[in-house]
Amino acid sequence: MVSNFATSVPALAQGAANAKVEEAVVLSVSLVHPQVRNWPESVPAGGWLKPWHEAIIASEIGGLRIDDLVVDVGSDVEKGDPLAFLARESVLADLKKQEAQLKSAEADLAKAKTNADRARKVQGSGALSDEKVTEYLIAEQTAQASLESARADLENQRIQVDHTTIRAVDDGQITSRSAQLGQVVSSGTELFRLLRQNKVEWQAEVPALYLPRLRSGLDAVIEGPDGNEIKGTVRLVGPTINTDTGRAIIYVSLPPESSPRVGLYASGVILLGSKDALTVPESALVFRDGINYVFSVGPDKRTKRLLVKTGRRFDEEVEILSGIEDAANIVESGGAFLSDGALVKVVGEAQ
Repeated sequence: MVSNFATSVPALAQGAANAKVEEAVVLSVSLVHPQVRNWPESVPAGGWLKPWHEAIIASEIGGLRIDDLVVDVGSDVEKGDPLAFLARESVLADLKKQEAQLKSAEADLAKAKTNADRARKVQGSGALSDEKVTEYLIAEQTAQASLESARADLENQRIQVDHTTIRAVDDGQITSRSAQLGQVVSSGTELFRLLRQNKVEWQAEVPALYLPRLRSGLDAVIEGPDGNEIKGTVRLVGPTINTDTGRAIIYVSLPPESSPRVGLYASGVILLGSKDALTVPESALVFRDGINYVFSVGPDKRTKRLLVKTGRRFDEEVEILSGIEDAANIVESGGAFLSDGALVKVVGEAQ
């Protein structure tokens, strides 16, 4: 009986030792120290590509038909280039009429001036009554006014003739054409739309919380329609915030040579500069129940689960905003298999 008891004691001791061994090798882990990196800081944004300025080109004269169209949608034009011609026969006829009226006014003035000069010479001599002298002098002034009016009417008619040619108001590209050959237009009728100077801008929406850090002149990068990056510059920070979305619009100027298409939706970032970040490898993160954790290992080789708040991500590393100290020993990977207080085996030195 004593012999059996003596035999069972070593067996129990051996079982306890095996249990300790099993506990010690729950997981072999590598440790890392959080690192401070100087990372670029950016604001994610998304929005539509829209014209910087779109000019509406309309007819300034009414009642005339479109006689010829020179450009179409997509045409590149320079300021002053003709876009369309209106029928000008009636306008030219009115021009000739105004030229004739000017000549008549010049003749009337010449006659009135002759009479007025003669009246001035004999004034006070009794050859003409004072009433007649006054009449000649007033007739001269009236003829002078009529001449000025005729000149103004002629100039206005020349402007009307010039308005029969519809011209580009700036350099750019025709984006819309509502003009049709043979159409009789009214004054103010829209005929074309022009993308001024071929400038396209990105109207990006950003959360209002970033507004205090945004300003004109910041760099921005968007993903172009062909996958290439397009660099731009913040032109204007929108003065208002959409009460429905809590977002503001940032206007980003894009270089004309990038040739982005108006109407596309694009995503990108607005660069705020660089800022130090406390980082760990992404593999160290454990995501459970919507919360991020990392595991640290103390001198007793036992793990401690730490709730962390994450920030920027770059090059397979993630910024830790809160929850750890920069001197902590963090489990590099495999945290999904660990629990709080687990005993682990550390492989190598902490990096």
